[in-house]
Amino acid sequence: MDPLSDVLSLLKPRNYLSAGLDAGGDWAIQFPDQQAAIKCGAVVSGQCWLSVEGVPDAVRLDTGDCFLLPRGRPFRLASDLSLPPVAASTIFSPARTGGITSHNGGGDFLLVSSRFALAGDHAGILLRMLPPIVHIRGESDRSALRWPVERMMQELREPQPGGFLVVEHLAHMILIEALRLHMAEGLRVGWLFALADRQMGAAINAMHDDPAHGWTLQELGERVGMSRSTFALKFKQMVGTSAMDYLTRWRMLLAGDRLANSSDPVSVVALSLGYESESAFSTAFKRVMGCSPRQYGRGRNAPSHGQAANANRLEPIAS
Repeated sequence: MDPLSDVLSLLKPRNYLSAGLDAGGDWAIQFPDQQAAIKCGAVVSGQCWLSVEGVPDAVRLDTGDCFLLPRGRPFRLASDLSLPPVAASTIFSPARTGGITSHNGGGDFLLVSSRFALAGDHAGILLRMLPPIVHIRGESDRSALRWPVERMMQELREPQPGGFLVVEHLAHMILIEALRLHMAEGLRVGWLFALADRQMGAAINAMHDDPAHGWTLQELGERVGMSRSTFALKFKQMVGTSAMDYLTRWRMLLAGDRLANSSDPVSVVALSLGYESESAFSTAFKRVMGCSPRQYGRGRNAPSHGQAANANRLEPIAS
């Protein structure tokens, strides 16, 4: 797999609700804390404002626009932000399983949206590199994103046998396409944006393809046609951490997943990731993950919130 697929597979994003909103007239809806879920939405028709708690400036959403809210913060959607909002709980049934909800008679604004829960503490890998609002404008070349959005709306309007799975897969497609488009927008620090660079993307691909290999800066530099020093500098500048630190942290995240989800002993996990010495592996694991491999595997003495945040930080927090 490629690195983005690797990370998303490790985080196991699970779509637990996709639905549509059909609003009319003047309206404002306040949505609660999303409980650490990623909210992903796409405007099928009409326009509205999006305001997220803690973000000073609201965002204008037009037809074809898509947005991601990676931090799970409370937010507001409105035709006019000066209007007093109604709570989402008064509009959407707590027991709803999808479909399209009409508000204020509908007819002026149509939105499809999904919420994704991410597995475990590793969610910080993805969430900390994204701003509170990722706004992707609906330009003419965004057909790869428009197709799943329009198909999802069709599935929500006209439920068919197997529709739940179709909507779930479409939601994943929308999430991935939105991340791809965000990667292509400008130069920022972080491994997600480094993937869009030919040389850094190739180096990260190599490490993900064979994490157990004894990679060196010299070998990685040669792999992408750069000198050792030039490669090391560019990787640090683009990813926000050294190549060797990135490799170690990726190995430990893979190890954590295996320790939590398999019965493999620590020695086997260590060997599979290139560590001939279990003690060396355990030292690296504790430094990155905040506890010993055996503690992690048992789910006991889990690292504190601060330790987990540091362990998952593959790059500086995006602004």
